[in-house]
Amino acid sequence: MTSHALSYWRTGLILFCGILSLPAMMTLAAATGDMPVSFATAFCAITNGLGLTHFDVPAVEAGIVWQYRMSRALMAASSGGGLALCGLVLQSLLRNPLADPYLLGISAGASTGAVSVMLLGIGSGAITTGAGAFIGACLAFMLIILLSGGMRENAARIILAGIAGTQLFNALTSYIVSTAANAEQSRGVMFWLLGSLSGVRWADALLCFATALVGLLIVICYARSLDTFTFGTEVSATLGTRVQLVRVVLLLTTALMTAIIVSAIGAVGFVGLVIPHITRMVAGHRHLLTIPVAFLAGCHFMILADLISRTLINHQVLPIGVVTALVGAPVFALILYRNREK
Repeated sequence: MTSHALSYWRTGLILFCGILSLPAMMTLAAATGDMPVSFATAFCAITNGLGLTHFDVPAVEAGIVWQYRMSRALMAASSGGGLALCGLVLQSLLRNPLADPYLLGISAGASTGAVSVMLLGIGSGAITTGAGAFIGACLAFMLIILLSGGMRENAARIILAGIAGTQLFNALTSYIVSTAANAEQSRGVMFWLLGSLSGVRWADALLCFATALVGLLIVICYARSLDTFTFGTEVSATLGTRVQLVRVVLLLTTALMTAIIVSAIGAVGFVGLVIPHITRMVAGHRHLLTIPVAFLAGCHFMILADLISRTLINHQVLPIGVVTALVGAPVFALILYRNREK
């Protein structure tokens, strides 16, 4: 068996196991909480909610599992997969191992938009916090496009533009919170900024799920183009890749995916930074293999982080961004240590 065939076989096995284990992870997440529900009861409530079965499940437990916890689990999986996918694309596209979905300043812009709605009352109630976050994220991305010369320059210019935009919107957010919020509002804003799945409902989860799937399909279509970016844009162009078109499409895709995710759950770091590195260690560097593996790995990681955030401290839910940072920072440090001589 050739090395390529072995790589495809191994990655196929990983994908098969990941696809099988994902529903089990989501069911476990739906069964876990302050009010414990058995795994079997949670499974029955979920299949009932999907219209596949008609098991006799107590109304209270069925409501908790389907209306609250299952939508939260779907949001965790969708946002984790989406952020991991965005990180993989940005690291490959910009040829920067430290790139992640927040490189373009989208998270900072979304935070500013959400805080403006929460504290300044922008929109007079006609605009929700999520809509404000989405508008802020899009404005941040437009600013990055202007600063980077319409994405016609090199990757370093885009990175610097992202850093500048991030600092600007972070400063605006801090100013708004400092001048317009009382103590209680400041606590609520800080909790949201650190990432939270507590307020997620089915409409948010389904929107994020659809966005993640569409983004996954788009990125898979450009998998071979991303392979060529490994050798630089000049080599990529000589191999027939329409460099500018690919860059614009994929940057817009990652920007919109991140904007929708952040507008729903706030800023969650390290998912898009760490998961792509782990994926490449497992599945290699062929994007046709690494893209679906990274997506599934992100789904599992975020569900696990959500479980930890709800069970680490009794009767208290930690911001999920705190958990991803506590797990992701040491893992990323270990990756850097292992690759220190490369």
